[in-house]
Amino acid sequence: MIVDAYAGRHSTGSPAAVAAFEQAIASVARHQPGAAEALDAALAADPDLIAAHALRGFAAVILARSECVPAADDAYALAAAALARRPDVTSDESVLVHALDAARRGRLRAAADRLDAHLHAEPGAFLPLKLSHSLRFMAGDLGGMLALTSRVLPAWTEDRPGAGFVLGCHAFGLEEAGELAPAERYGLRAVELEPGDAWGLHAVSHVHETQGRTREGASWLEASRPRWAACNNFRFHLSWHLALFELEEGHVGRVLDLYDDEVRPTRTDDFRDVANAASLLWRLSQEGVDVGDRWAELAAVSRRRTRDVTLVFASLHHILALVGAGQRGDALALAGEISARERSGGDQGRVAGQVGRDLARVILDLGDAATIARAAAALPLIGGSHAQRDVFLRTLALAAADRGERDAMAVVMGCRAALRREDRFCQLAHQRLARAEAARRRVA
Repeated sequence: MIVDAYAGRHSTGSPAAVAAFEQAIASVARHQPGAAEALDAALAADPDLIAAHALRGFAAVILARSECVPAADDAYALAAAALARRPDVTSDESVLVHALDAARRGRLRAAADRLDAHLHAEPGAFLPLKLSHSLRFMAGDLGGMLALTSRVLPAWTEDRPGAGFVLGCHAFGLEEAGELAPAERYGLRAVELEPGDAWGLHAVSHVHETQGRTREGASWLEASRPRWAACNNFRFHLSWHLALFELEEGHVGRVLDLYDDEVRPTRTDDFRDVANAASLLWRLSQEGVDVGDRWAELAAVSRRRTRDVTLVFASLHHILALVGAGQRGDALALAGEISARERSGGDQGRVAGQVGRDLARVILDLGDAATIARAAAALPLIGGSHAQRDVFLRTLALAAADRGERDAMAVVMGCRAALRREDRFCQLAHQRLARAEAARRRVA
């Protein structure tokens, strides 16, 4: 048995395989490229390195695309076969394989629960913690993220490899729970311990946005560029945060430049990249900004996803892109697939039924006041962060405002006020409500 630098125990006799696997973990933790190549090297050194097969499978799951399901299944099969062949497997290896089995079946919360149960006995194991954090983020279990890091944190002294990354996860969970002062403190300490901790840096940026500290937030990201410039596509997301700060400041030209050069510099179909781009263009359009032909490129990607509801969060952003480009027929088709997803059961089936269907209808201007209020209350279930979901709260608020539905708008704005300080959008929403009510009085 060999123990890696992050306290993972491997039933292998190959130090080279474990060293390469450590590189893969570091790349994942830093949101940097290189994990796939490191896993290739690990498996070249030991084709039965169980954790390497499992991590490949989790990577496929997290991409949340229908064509990635076979890759996750294949990785699970290889990991399970290696597990069966090894007489001296470790509990670290076993839990990764069993959690992957749940995750590949779309049971993200169950997978995270398995990882968390292991962490009760092994609170210093980093990879299960990072994977659980990621799965709960996707599944909309924000409370679960914070509960986990709060429980394991006492086992992490600051001199341990990975301690900075753990603090970054804890900071993010705190921010999403509204514990902003400790979130900022832990996030700053995370980056001090591990300058490459883009997730901890990102948690601090969330605090800035939540508190309306837009200039400070923009300065933080600009000054931190050397730390996140080496990220994988996560750098697009950090640029998205920068664009949100600039938009709140009214710097529309700067926002469009950021979109072209940093948020959408590459025309990928990764749902996270599409979410960044679609939500930014949607916000701009809500504020009356002409975004030119930018919707067309994005909609071309989303049109290929009209039958793929692997992750409701992703599908809702594809609907934004299709509606933004005027492709209502394709958007309606995808909304129909979201409704059908409810009947398939599982985690995402429940998300589709409890919020996805309603939210899709409102985006398509089909929902009534009750639909708007219901979607606002259930919105956290779609996953992602408060900052990411705000585009949908804005959409729900304007839908209520334009219908003159004061009570429904109050519900939405109340949800929003619980998450962030008042911003420019509040004024926009109330202006739209006033216009709708005035128009209704004229007709009466």
